[in-house]
Amino acid sequence: MVNLWTSAEHALRYLAKADQIPHRTEGEAVLLEHVPKTVKRILDLGTGDGRLLALLKIERPHVQSVAVDFSPTMLEAVRTRFADDSTVQVITHNLDVPLPELGLFDAVVSSFAIHHLTHERKHSLYREIFHLLEPGGIFCNLEHVASPTPKLHERFLHAIGRTVEEDDPSNKLLDVETQLRWLRDIGFTDVDCYWKWLELALLIGVKPE
Repeated sequence: MVNLWTSAEHALRYLAKADQIPHRTEGEAVLLEHVPKTVKRILDLGTGDGRLLALLKIERPHVQSVAVDFSPTMLEAVRTRFADDSTVQVITHNLDVPLPELGLFDAVVSSFAIHHLTHERKHSLYREIFHLLEPGGIFCNLEHVASPTPKLHERFLHAIGRTVEEDDPSNKLLDVETQLRWLRDIGFTDVDCYWKWLELALLIGVKPE
């Protein structure tokens, strides 16, 4: 299985272009709307340089947070970002394997990370997330999903300035419908795709109280 994210070059190339991804901030804005301001503990899976967690902390500055990633370059970046913030704990962990014991969370978030996992691991991770949430807790996954046709996939690549030849071999894209069904079957409620632009989608589910 190809995963280029241990490569510093690959990670730095992503960080350089992250702010240029079309409509990304729209999806992030919707996610921020749905995470309650009252949450006490947030888990950020595949945190990267901590971009999403930093956005969440603007209106939740005192929230206790755990940021998880396995890329050395990303870990260095997120540790630098939160060097003076004692409320953020950074953990080195590869999402390919089950999560360590982390306690319970009011919100679990992820941004463009889970699509690097095999479909089987995606499904098992969703189950783990369900059990990590407090009753009433929310899971928000801003994700890169599969297009229904090759033509639409090519349209998406063109929209973000890439060719088919430049497509990231680390991506293991899955359609929205399958992932929403998984979340419902696991036990999440209020499951839906809350925002979407081509292959970028925000999937949300809530653990029943």
